[in-house]
Amino acid sequence: MDRLLLMNGPNINMLGKREKEFYGEFTLADIEQDITSLAKNHGFELDTFQSNHEGELVDRLQQADGQYVGVVFNPAAYTHTSIALRDAIAAIDTPVIEVHISNVHQRENFRHHSMLAPVCYGQIVGLGRVGYRMAALAFMENN
Repeated sequence: MDRLLLMNGPNINMLGKREKEFYGEFTLADIEQDITSLAKNHGFELDTFQSNHEGELVDRLQQADGQYVGVVFNPAAYTHTSIALRDAIAAIDTPVIEVHISNVHQRENFRHHSMLAPVCYGQIVGLGRVGYRMAALAFMENN
């Protein structure tokens, strides 16, 4: 069975509690349940991973290489700062779609630039939790 990996970076574990005006009231568990169900309905398995630690995210990307059809990844704040994550994505053959719940281009200037987008298969921003669904569908329907 084909597999997808759903990864989330720092503070995504706090969804439903933090900055609801940007991120809404849903939780990470809600997203994981939604994408697990979507994947299952399309004959895919979904693995999930969340970490607040950059090195753990790098390790998980490296482990994902060749194991998944694709990685749906919300790197959160590391989007704007992490050369290590950029290099990890560039080093693997498994494609990655970068996802952001809020529209980063409507927020603070430092959020407007992604270190990761140039090495990602695609990027989805500002569509809330639907962005995760769109990224997963992109992998499942193009596989």
